Amino acid sequence: MADRLPVARQAREMTITGEPDLAALVLRNEPVILRGYAANWPLVRAGLESARTAADYVLRFDRGRPVTGYVGEAAIEGRFHYDATATGLNFQAVTVPLCDFMAQVLDGAEGSPALYMGSTDLDAYLPGLRDENALVPSDGLFARHPPMASIWIGNRTIASAHYDMANNAAICAVGRRRFTLFPPDQIGNLYPGPLAPTPGGQVVSMVDFARPDLTRYPRFAEAIDHAVVAELEPGDMLVYPALWWHHVEALEAFNILVNYWWNAAPDYLDTPMDTVLHAMLSLRDRPDAEKQAWRAIFDHYIFGQPEAVIGHLPPASHGPLAPLDGATARRLRAYLLQRLNR
Repeated sequence: MADRLPVARQAREMTITGEPDLAALVLRNEPVILRGYAANWPLVRAGLESARTAADYVLRFDRGRPVTGYVGEAAIEGRFHYDATATGLNFQAVTVPLCDFMAQVLDGAEGSPALYMGSTDLDAYLPGLRDENALVPSDGLFARHPPMASIWIGNRTIASAHYDMANNAAICAVGRRRFTLFPPDQIGNLYPGPLAPTPGGQVVSMVDFARPDLTRYPRFAEAIDHAVVAELEPGDMLVYPALWWHHVEALEAFNILVNYWWNAAPDYLDTPMDTVLHAMLSLRDRPDAEKQAWRAIFDHYIFGQPEAVIGHLPPASHGPLAPLDGATARRLRAYLLQRLNR
């Protein structure tokens, strides 16, 4: 196995005054670092004083609801991943009071277990913390598309490369983090693992970034050629679009990240991953020539221009070919359920 492959390109950096226009940043279709965006957050200032001060600040908002933490043996070196068979995971989930989890992280020494509390809903578990450490886009984006705000706490841990189906604004609040990011078209070069189980709800890369096995995963070298790296200090914010792959390393003995996920798609739309799964059922194993014909049909109806689909048809005949609204989506979903259950 080789050592870590170097990433030549750094993520673009921007300096802004006031609140960011997140929608405009996402439309750039690249990761963007806003240095020092959250430097004045109380959580960031507490962390600069000490890890324990940051933990005490967070625990001020704790209402006693047990959290889910993940524990891996020291031998996994913080890399929460699959076991050797890729049919199980190399860590355990535990339900504990937040204060106990925090104490474990703070008291950890060299060789301690890897500890990770991921994607924990801020408003449900730490009400009020978001109000004191707020992200308010300048364009009113969150009023139109309310985000999910989450907190991530742990020691030196690694979230293996994966993608999310929402746009992300990630604020490095305590400690340092390194994001290695890849555009969506690098999926094949990242060697995704099984669809289930998964370490964190999304399929992850099988490649160990610290020691990539290029004999087993040769195309990973090409993925690295397309990667960008974002090294984040306390108070920095990284914004990147949905479906970008990201490998996240927490680099200190105590780390906290706060992130906001949002998507501008209407709520009545289904997740596209359902379409992928149904395509496995209906398309993947058909003859290649037939699949190429279906590719043309998808290009016409799904990925092409709407005017080319309905421009020649009388408006009364458009049905689901027209842009969806809530009522049309419900009718189409009912029709599909009827077809699937036939």
